Amino acid sequence: MSDENTPEPAAAPEPAIVPEPAPVRKRRARRVALAALPVVLVLAAVAGAGAYTKVTVDGADRTVPTRLWQKPAHEPAKDPAGDIERGRSTTELSKLLLPVPSGFRLGPDSGTYGNDAEISGPAATAEMKDGGRGLSGRQRREFEKRVDKLHVQGLAVRTYASDDNDLVVDTQLVWMKDKKAVRDLYTFRHELLDSIGVLRDGPKIDGHRRNASCFLNPKEGKRRVEGMFCMAYEGEVMVIFSASGTAPFRKADVAELVKDQLNHITSPGEYI
Repeated sequence: MSDENTPEPAAAPEPAIVPEPAPVRKRRARRVALAALPVVLVLAAVAGAGAYTKVTVDGADRTVPTRLWQKPAHEPAKDPAGDIERGRSTTELSKLLLPVPSGFRLGPDSGTYGNDAEISGPAATAEMKDGGRGLSGRQRREFEKRVDKLHVQGLAVRTYASDDNDLVVDTQLVWMKDKKAVRDLYTFRHELLDSIGVLRDGPKIDGHRRNASCFLNPKEGKRRVEGMFCMAYEGEVMVIFSASGTAPFRKADVAELVKDQLNHITSPGEYI
């Protein structure tokens, strides 16, 4: 016989929801931050170059076929003395930048730097350290110590736009006083980008297969602007190239520019 005053049995408690474990952060996170240091200096340039190319392409006369160069090597003018249009060469670092080659002109501004500029070591170091914003106090202090150990002497920037308005290239040279740090930074960043598996392998740089590597943006359908990123080193100089262009993207021509830039660093007199 039931008793109306008998309490009903308590409902079984719902099973506790165990939260999924958060992904473990790799111990190399700080090394990743270090590897990205020079990239901080080119992100705005990449975006600017892409936007410049897209605007130029959108306003171009599509009834005129794009002219391609007859040969990939870029022959400089015979007498660059006093030719400001080929880029400044008034300092030790600016002399290492490849003069504007035939078929190109000075391009759009690289972020806030302009299209042909140089900043001092302390200024470049400060900008690198600024890339550590968002890190905890301890991590940021460690980050800044690593930046100081690079002994950055200066940063030189030059951009190039093709006369056909279908290619924009941004070049940045970061001069450091520690050759081993330059090599280590290049090696780690190359391994990092290669392991991510998102970027496609770019062309090899003739004569510089051990100290230069290039990557192409992921293939995403039929897009009108393609991109390519190259990094290299020569002695105390880290070289960063970012290029944007219309399809068909002239990756072989960008590779030639990278090769000419590296050769110019080792033998400036032969490439000016």
